[in-house]
Amino acid sequence: MFNYLFEGTIIHCPNRLELYILENGFLHVESGKVKYIGKTKPENIPADTISYKLTKYQFLIPGFIDTHIHAPQYPNIGLGYDVELLEWLDNYTFPTEIRFNDQDHAKCIYPYVVNRTLKNGTTTASYYGTTNLKSSIILSDVTSAKGQRAFIGLVNMTENAPPELLHENNDVSIKETEEFIKIIFKKKNELVQPVITPRFALSCNEDLLKRLGDLAAKYHVNIQTHISENKKEIEATLETYPGYKNYAEVYDKANLLTKKTILAHAVYLDDNEKNTVLKRGTSISHCPNSNICLHSGFCDVRDFLNRGINVGLGTDVSGGCSPSILDAIRSSITTSNGVSFSKSEEENYKSIDYTDAFYLATLGGAQALRIDDRVGNFKVGKEFDALLIDLDSENTPIDLHLLQDYTSSELLQKFIYLGDDRNINQVFVAGRCVVKDRNVIRTYTG
Repeated sequence: MFNYLFEGTIIHCPNRLELYILENGFLHVESGKVKYIGKTKPENIPADTISYKLTKYQFLIPGFIDTHIHAPQYPNIGLGYDVELLEWLDNYTFPTEIRFNDQDHAKCIYPYVVNRTLKNGTTTASYYGTTNLKSSIILSDVTSAKGQRAFIGLVNMTENAPPELLHENNDVSIKETEEFIKIIFKKKNELVQPVITPRFALSCNEDLLKRLGDLAAKYHVNIQTHISENKKEIEATLETYPGYKNYAEVYDKANLLTKKTILAHAVYLDDNEKNTVLKRGTSISHCPNSNICLHSGFCDVRDFLNRGINVGLGTDVSGGCSPSILDAIRSSITTSNGVSFSKSEEENYKSIDYTDAFYLATLGGAQALRIDDRVGNFKVGKEFDALLIDLDSENTPIDLHLLQDYTSSELLQKFIYLGDDRNINQVFVAGRCVVKDRNVIRTYTG
């Protein structure tokens, strides 16, 4: 089951911040996992193996990983970017999320979210649901049915939001979160996992945060939340938690900063906070599109990388205006260039480039979510999450026939800077083709 042999250009990051391009190579997938990658054709291929011979404008890359996305906000994508974060939440986001108290509404919207992200090459997504238990379970069921790898979070909120969105008290929030975790585990789908999800410090209280930290430890699950996205948010957090020296300490004292924690945004972390994040092994989800759309600021990703902190990319729909990680790649490069303008020549600052951003979207995201033992690149033994890219696809936005031969590196750059979902020909998750081919000719080797 799920046996493939690819011949052509294969691109991935075998290690942190390292790009590798294998031209005229072979990649053999057996039972949904990478069996072989190399220059020579492997022997003893099973008879039911499907063979792909890629054209000069096609190449294979690992699936994109979205480390931060709000599934219920999808109807609002592209709206409300004339205001900053806290006002945007009140005027746009909370009213939209309230509608997901209706399970029929969730059943209607969530398939659109998962279909769109898959079409854009997101093989793994770390989703925020809402505070509604049944609707969040629906989200998990949709991702499962469509074959996407996902972390699903029941959002914890008892403070600072409309009453229709709040859990009645801490006990209810903890009870429903634990019930949610048990329900997801009971479904026994290894692709879909629960994640502890306090929305942010302003939506919870000290006791709730600590109890969520205990719950994460009890079930050994991931944690996702927001931090230091917006200056006004930081000010409000420190007013709400007057005994803490900084934002990160609020989470740290609740045991919410762990090796399985991912913090979204982190635009304004100070050196002490960055040291704490590094010490705890906590990761960052960089959401450049959202940081710009909601007027939050430029996050210095190069600094995180230089410190050794794990970083992945997030679309932060609908704070971000695109569900495409490819768009996040472009925005991350632009943001890093913007940061460089404020640096002096003596600092010898180096912006991230397309190779760094490609790493963030693939292996970097896997490392941030602590699933790099399973996905993120094409190392032998890993599950086959992959995208078959075709720059000469039907209605491609990329003009290639301009009397010029391009190297594989140049074709990758063309895709990163000019491509879109029309160039993502097939999407594979754990070896299963979840977005069907459009232009690729397949043959059976047997």
